[in-house]
Amino acid sequence: MAKQEIEVAGAQRQIKITPFEHHTKYHETDQQGIIHTSNYANWMEDARMNLMEQMGLGFKQMLEMEISSPVVSQTIEHRSAVKFDETVIVDTKLLSYDGHEMEIAYRIYDKATGEDRAVAKSVHCFMNKSGIPISMKRAYPELDTKFFEFK
Repeated sequence: MAKQEIEVAGAQRQIKITPFEHHTKYHETDQQGIIHTSNYANWMEDARMNLMEQMGLGFKQMLEMEISSPVVSQTIEHRSAVKFDETVIVDTKLLSYDGHEMEIAYRIYDKATGEDRAVAKSVHCFMNKSGIPISMKRAYPELDTKFFEFK
């Protein structure tokens, strides 16, 4: 399990984040029998939703509050091929958060061997239902604090 350090009232403690696990499907493969690279973005989204849920800020809750967090940028560095019927683990880590944007790092690796398959990063902003960027600190201070617990 991935561990993230946080500081609470001046004392450090470990918070355990359960990583996202994905068993690859045949429909995700290309003509060469390996997982098509376009699927990695979907795994990253699923892992990000998993992280946010564990932070106490699930996507469903955000949507009910009419907040979205679209992708601003995304990079993926592929290290080795993933094939059909393998299980990958996607570890996530909140790298930065400033109230307007958050950056998340991902490590995608083979569950059986621990071999790195890819490393990635994504940056997200926050928007209201009209598509206007918002400051979480100003608009939702009660949610803003959740990010600092995991930064």
